[in-house]
Amino acid sequence: MNTRNTKILTAAALLGLTAIVSACGNSNNNANSNAAASPEPSASAPAAESASPSPSESASPSAVNGNGETLTVYLNDFDEMIKPLFEEATGYKLELVTGNGAEIMSRIEAEKGNPHWDVVWMDAMPSIEGLNKAGQLLDGYAPDNAAGLTDFAKQFVPANQAYYPTGAHAAAVIVYNTKEFDETTAPKSWADLADAKYKGVIGMADPAVAAPAYPFVAWFFQDQGMDGGKSYFESVLKNGAHIYPKNPNVSSALTGGEIKAAALQESNAYSLKNSGEPIGIIWPEEGAPASVRVAAIQKDTKHADAAKAFVNFLLDPAIQQKLIDDGEESYFQPSVNGVNAKSDRDPNAKLVVAEAAWASEHEAEIKQWFADNSVQ
Repeated sequence: MNTRNTKILTAAALLGLTAIVSACGNSNNNANSNAAASPEPSASAPAAESASPSPSESASPSAVNGNGETLTVYLNDFDEMIKPLFEEATGYKLELVTGNGAEIMSRIEAEKGNPHWDVVWMDAMPSIEGLNKAGQLLDGYAPDNAAGLTDFAKQFVPANQAYYPTGAHAAAVIVYNTKEFDETTAPKSWADLADAKYKGVIGMADPAVAAPAYPFVAWFFQDQGMDGGKSYFESVLKNGAHIYPKNPNVSSALTGGEIKAAALQESNAYSLKNSGEPIGIIWPEEGAPASVRVAAIQKDTKHADAAKAFVNFLLDPAIQQKLIDDGEESYFQPSVNGVNAKSDRDPNAKLVVAEAAWASEHEAEIKQWFADNSVQ
């Protein structure tokens, strides 16, 4: 979702990932070929010599003091700030492996027999639900800070407590170039993306590559049924919609004039507007399909205490407020009470969410359909 350079995975893992991506039918998809390149860990900084108290008063004594362990977290955002925050708060060390949604999930799949990760934290709830169904997640854990979850967020905690939501954002809102359209002429609803008057000028991210793009399309397929979802996106694609690997690519196409409007993830949309680009943002009345960011622990982790401390840390209101105030992906709806969203985020923003189990069950089929039908 952000514009950081994708890091290169070791050769052995790369071969594994290439096989996985090819098996999913994406080998002939130019955009999806980006998923074959996979992330590598960032360097771990030493833990602070004198760790400050955790922002959460409910953290366990072992979590507060740390014990020299290094926790490995796979994630696709917030790596620029979460490491120092967590290390200072707990005394644990943190090693981060970053990448887009396809890269992270491909790496997890490649490591299935020998997982190198302790926690995955990513806005790809259906994919992580798939890990839950496969028995790869530690379940039955209730973080103390989960007591503060909002009513909206509580619905995303599975019955076996295998993962917890740390926020939700619009996987896409409608954005338009104000030099081409105004509020009266710009597309206002998702149906407008298939309207002939917007032929060839709409863009969106590839649901097989960008983590939030799959939750975006999944909502339509669940809401309209599989046949209805295929019919809708077939009409959008036949209307000349441009499909780009990730949301930053959509942003560049929009500001560069290649497209005039787009379905764009909300942090990317507000970042463009705040940087002075001629961008208008529309929240459709029917709702913006949401991508829910969740954190899950690897079932056989050797660092269970540190992993639990990390999940609890992410549910701390002070930490979520920090992510909103200072993070690159700062436009999201927090998952715990006592946190204020960005002041310029539409107060009437409506999020709609595909049910995780349904979206997970149909993920491969839907992504394959896009791979077979979209032209990059």
